[in-house]
Amino acid sequence: MMTTTTQRRPYSRALERLKDAGLRPTRQRLALAKLLFEGPDRHITAETLHTEASSAKVRVSLATVYNTLHQFTSCGLLREVVVEVGRCYFDTNTSDHHHFFFVDSAKLKDISGEAVAFTRLPAAPDGHAVQRVDVIIRVNRG
Repeated sequence: MMTTTTQRRPYSRALERLKDAGLRPTRQRLALAKLLFEGPDRHITAETLHTEASSAKVRVSLATVYNTLHQFTSCGLLREVVVEVGRCYFDTNTSDHHHFFFVDSAKLKDISGEAVAFTRLPAAPDGHAVQRVDVIIRVNRG
């Protein structure tokens, strides 16, 4: 069967993203990238991705999932959102934005970057520049 311009191979988007990021497209990276990036933006833990990989019959250890998520973060494919010590999420939306953290359900929801404003930030320490400001607003049912 011939591939037309409207048909793509199953891993073509994941392959393009890895190559654009300068990562070698190993079998495990491709499989995890496909799980992460084939749908809408989302927030995911390493444990949840490991479970999804197992359900998709992708043989990968939890340590490899963690390593891959950190590699994807280092090259800009993901953002790491640390909610508290020992609880972090990986965000497929790498645009400038912030988060609501729903304490009761441990879920994150995006807040547009324009919805949060600062009147003043402290100066960065000598020899440093502010890279990014991340705001996490913790909410409970009231």
